[in-house]
Amino acid sequence: MKANRTQDGRILLFRADQNAGRMRHGAERMCMPSPSIDQFIDAVKETVSANKRWIPPPGKGSLYVRPMLLGTGPILGLAPAPEYTFLVYVSPVGYYFKEGTAPLNLYIEEEYVRASPGGAGGVKSITNYAPVMKAIAKAKDRGFSDVLYLDAINKKYLEEVSSCNIFIVKGNVISTPATNGTILEGVTRKSIIEIAKDHGYQVEERPVAVDELVDADEVFCTGTAVGVALVGSITYRNKRIEFRSEGRLVCQQLYSTLVGLQTGRIEDKKGWTLEIN
Repeated sequence: MKANRTQDGRILLFRADQNAGRMRHGAERMCMPSPSIDQFIDAVKETVSANKRWIPPPGKGSLYVRPMLLGTGPILGLAPAPEYTFLVYVSPVGYYFKEGTAPLNLYIEEEYVRASPGGAGGVKSITNYAPVMKAIAKAKDRGFSDVLYLDAINKKYLEEVSSCNIFIVKGNVISTPATNGTILEGVTRKSIIEIAKDHGYQVEERPVAVDELVDADEVFCTGTAVGVALVGSITYRNKRIEFRSEGRLVCQQLYSTLVGLQTGRIEDKKGWTLEIN
């Protein structure tokens, strides 16, 4: 998650309880004990408070917060560790992609898959990210920003990008792949879905076929690190599909609301933010 400094000097965390719940969900899948919701939030608050001098000024970035749970007890066999360590570390950050706010150029990967049914694709663990390293390196060598993965069975439906969820816009309808165990249920994804509904958009969580990209007006990604990132093009089987990247954009409207809530510029009537004293 991220901690942000407001214009009046306050420090806000965004949806810390959702991140705590996600760790508990992931830990259960990985046969790991996990901190309670309160223990998680208290640890995050203490760590951010101890490092508040590193939180950038408003509009200049944020403090990235990474809670981590790892097995540290000695064991050689294939079994859960006898002891675990929960830690929180932080770092000031700016834009995730080198493009900054420029539109991303994605590449659809068909050789490698990120996750398969019955696996751990829906868990925020290293198993979610290690499989994508090879594909990312290959795509970036070819000048792409990141990789968009297809489902492992049919190689027909969009899943997600290496580090973020994907949305497509057609008219007043915003569609995103349904989380069915192979897609991470991102906190930013969940927030953007609710914000979009508040703005009057129809949001569909369903299987999204790769063929639908041809007719999409706009495409964007969401994630804690990336925020809401506009996609300018997606290359699939050597064909480059371009999307709207200028004018009045849906993703900019949603991103403005999201950042407004995260930074205290918009009154939080949803109870999503937590102030650190």
